[in-house]
Amino acid sequence: MADEIRPRHDDAPAARRWVTAIVVIMALAALTHWAWRQPFAARWRIGWELSRMPPATALPVPVDGVRARGIADTFGAPRGRDRRHAGVDIFAARGTPVRSATLGIVASIRESGLGGRQVWILGPGRERYYYAHLDDWTPGLQAGDIVRAGDRIGGVGDSGNARGTPTHLHLGIYGGQGARDPLPLLRAGARDGHTASDHRDMPPAAPEKH
Repeated sequence: MADEIRPRHDDAPAARRWVTAIVVIMALAALTHWAWRQPFAARWRIGWELSRMPPATALPVPVDGVRARGIADTFGAPRGRDRRHAGVDIFAARGTPVRSATLGIVASIRESGLGGRQVWILGPGRERYYYAHLDDWTPGLQAGDIVRAGDRIGGVGDSGNARGTPTHLHLGIYGGQGARDPLPLLRAGARDGHTASDHRDMPPAAPEKH
């Protein structure tokens, strides 16, 4: 019996499909890389960077002209009958610049509750930085803006439940375990030589838009 002749298998269509798939994947990767580096992706890029950073271990004092050694340790002190102080108070003259202590994304700007005029910033390790009792906000600052350490976000005041008391900034830091004491971080920053007064002569930085 003659050997059976089998039809020759054509691998060309399958090869073309593989080549097409590889080209498409490479094009999508190049497009993603390009888009990731564009200004419109800055918020997501910085958010990713912040999520990968550890929580801060040292911070500059976020009020111009104030040194860490002049800040009283009041974290956890009783406030009224049913709450405790979940931050530190940094006293300064009304309108003294308040600056972001870290790289971050402005999460919220509002005037409400005990904190009065306040700014919330998402910082390293996705901790939330709370700047309260402000007298004003930096013009144009809005939720979603990217701020760098040293950018002015407002001025010292007495808004909220601080009305009528000596003007000050309430600084709070909140992570996955709740509030943590900012003062050790400010003292560590002072040992490293970083204070908000380093930025005293700098004009307010324009917020970076996403």
